Amino acid sequence: MTDMPAPVRAWHAFAESGDTALLDDLLADDVTFRSPAVFRPQEGRVLTAGYLTAAWAVLGPTLRYVTQWYAADSAALEFEADLDGTYVQGVDLLRWGSDGRLTSFTVMVRPMRGLQKLVELMAAELVRERG
Repeated sequence: MTDMPAPVRAWHAFAESGDTALLDDLLADDVTFRSPAVFRPQEGRVLTAGYLTAAWAVLGPTLRYVTQWYAADSAALEFEADLDGTYVQGVDLLRWGSDGRLTSFTVMVRPMRGLQKLVELMAAELVRERG
């Protein structure tokens, strides 16, 4: 296996700490976030950071990356989590530019029951964040 690319290391640093300041250097201004729970892609650093921060609050306590694959400008990170007793398995697909900043972050989640629980908890977290 090749060495872990810098953007993946930076993502893991955020995922382990929850330090939202780390997202400032990681996300490109025009990053696109794709969620299994939202039909339209979310565009821009501010929206993406909001979704990733909420996802960390919901998934972070039990999130465990189980395997990862890398290419020159992208990675797939497989994860598992437990959401109030509901098993969730998913994949984060990351793409980055030549500057190492993420240009695309796509999340896929299964099974349907896990996705439904994630949507429920994410909606509550996003409402809480926005006050």
